Amino acid sequence: MKTRLVMAAMLAALVVAAVWVAVKVAPSAPLPQNAVADRILVEKSQQRMTLYSNGKPLKTYVVALGKGEPGKKARRGDLLTPVGNYSIRGRNPNSAAHLSLWISYPNEEDTAQAAARGVSPGSFIMIHGIMNGYGWVGGFHRFMNWTAGCVAVTNSEMDEIWRAVPDGTPVEIVP
Repeated sequence: MKTRLVMAAMLAALVVAAVWVAVKVAPSAPLPQNAVADRILVEKSQQRMTLYSNGKPLKTYVVALGKGEPGKKARRGDLLTPVGNYSIRGRNPNSAAHLSLWISYPNEEDTAQAAARGVSPGSFIMIHGIMNGYGWVGGFHRFMNWTAGCVAVTNSEMDEIWRAVPDGTPVEIVP
């Protein structure tokens, strides 16, 4: 009886692990070529980012965040992803990661809070693909938060986000 119970527990653990891996690693349906996002929502606690158009979700991505998570970015070097309202400030096709969209962090509130603490708020928070040369990692990059405060997706996901997100698109990052 005890052996059956152990075997059942092991089987249940394997099923849960398989489902988790499928959700974290498996690619989703591609974004239509003509899709244009007008809003980005990053939900840190869920490790997901959703592109919206006219109030409707276009696509949701599982993301990796700053390796200092959980928390709200408070200063340069804390390895946390910020929380707040920003926009896409620009893009870098030659970044250290596969493409990057520059988020307008820090905003006025972030700057004032950091100044009150006598620290630098940091900068250069991006939405980007996997670091150049490591694209083979693919969806496995999602198994841990590894960025310095950025939002990371796979390279193929970054290709479609790059195409669908114009500069100036609002970005809301929530806990």
